[in-house]
Amino acid sequence: MIKSSIKILLFLFVVVSSCTTKREKTAESESASIPETVQSKKLILFFGNSLTAGYGIEAEDAFPGLTAARIDSLGLNYRVINAGLSGETTASGLSRLDWFLQELPAIFILELGGNDGLRGITPSETKKNLKGIIQLVKSKYPETIVVLAGMQIPPNMGHEYTKEFSGLFPEVASEENVKLIPFLLEGVAGNPDLNLPDGIHPTEEGHLIVFETIWKSIENLL
Repeated sequence: MIKSSIKILLFLFVVVSSCTTKREKTAESESASIPETVQSKKLILFFGNSLTAGYGIEAEDAFPGLTAARIDSLGLNYRVINAGLSGETTASGLSRLDWFLQELPAIFILELGGNDGLRGITPSETKKNLKGIIQLVKSKYPETIVVLAGMQIPPNMGHEYTKEFSGLFPEVASEENVKLIPFLLEGVAGNPDLNLPDGIHPTEEGHLIVFETIWKSIENLL
């Protein structure tokens, strides 16, 4: 009886050991199958709000997804991360930026400020936060190319506020020595055929136009 029990235990030990070895080999095989070329590609980080996130449409149809598709079609050594978050302000963007700077971005595209304007946040506060974001990126990765997307808002807040708001983006770009896209929604804003019913977020067709605006600004950087 004792010998029989010992044989059973030995059999179970062999089976368990065999399964464990197989699992380890499978894990090693799966790990080896992950292409290292993906991680070796340079990173383009889109950091923004619902415009970047692609509110109301599929993520691959938003301008970061369209950028990734163009890069893949051209066989360029870059990959894209969409770090867009709906409702994001410059203040909340600054507070969450560290998490996205765990890896060096070759190009950092900053698309924030629109929600500040719609909420009537003081332009000087928006400017301070945008500068803070850019300075944080530069302090950690001096070699990163920063591209700032300029924004404009409807005149609901008054002519003086609207003018001051639109002017803060070229001021920040000049003071921080970064590349500026003068107006991200050029040719899209105000056109009901290119925006969702809310009149703020572009449709898929609108994102195609926004993508071309962005591409003109970054294609020489790639």
